Amino acid sequence: MNLEIEALERSRQDDQINWVTAGFMFAFHVGAIAALFFFTWKAFWVSAFLWWVSGSLGIGMGYHRLLTHRGYKTPKWVEYFLTTCGALALEGGPIFWVATHRIHHQFSDKEGDPHSPIDGKWWAHMGWILMGKSLHQDTQTLCRYVPDLAKSKFHLWMTKYHYVPVIMVGLALLAIGGLPFLMWGLFFRTVIGLHATWLVNSATHSWGTRRFVTRDLSTNSWWVAIFTFGEGWHNNHHAHPVSARHGLKWYEFDLNWYGIWALKKLGLARHVYRVKLSELNEHEREKLVPAEPEPVSV
Repeated sequence: MNLEIEALERSRQDDQINWVTAGFMFAFHVGAIAALFFFTWKAFWVSAFLWWVSGSLGIGMGYHRLLTHRGYKTPKWVEYFLTTCGALALEGGPIFWVATHRIHHQFSDKEGDPHSPIDGKWWAHMGWILMGKSLHQDTQTLCRYVPDLAKSKFHLWMTKYHYVPVIMVGLALLAIGGLPFLMWGLFFRTVIGLHATWLVNSATHSWGTRRFVTRDLSTNSWWVAIFTFGEGWHNNHHAHPVSARHGLKWYEFDLNWYGIWALKKLGLARHVYRVKLSELNEHEREKLVPAEPEPVSV
């Protein structure tokens, strides 16, 4: 067994809660519930805007399709801006996020996958964050998967201080709109965004449809796509991970793709890799089947 798998397996064998992470998760969930008592329409729309900034610009377009899979290229200042937006999602710094996702693709739904439903749907959704200790601390293993980001002083700094943008936005919200803006724009928005991202790990490896025959349990889920601005077309993504477009049909909602398309039209994105169903050969063409794959042995 290689070192990467051993490092990931130790996190599960230890069965220890990461109390720092669990503490922040608990606090933000309490804050999200408390936000319901501070509702204003202005606060609601501010939270919706920041959800798009952090979830679409940050996680979908930035952390995932740009940094992890390099589905397109941008000027460095655009890459740094999208990375900063990603930090606002409270999903960790870019090196942690990208390395974890690349590990997921290498061992998807097999031994070594950090968040597969074969270890339990709770584990895939949230348990791996609360108890996946080595994923936070084993920087040596993580850096092996991100040699490109490990050379960047900006990404190293942002990974170490990924909480700084969150604090700055929180202070700005409090100063501009008081507690309603803070509770909705920070706590409520962050919790909704976290669970939306986690649904990609749990729901789209459990329920949905499978267009492509892949070696994992990935599925396409329209409702997860809505909550994640297009990340729910997960079977499409696992079949063609470098593609900057995940929704391959016109009716497959993929706002993240339209954001990348807009960047290209503005001259801020180039070398955009896009898979088109019409260009796939006979063996790669769509095969829509119910998501009832056999369990993967580990």
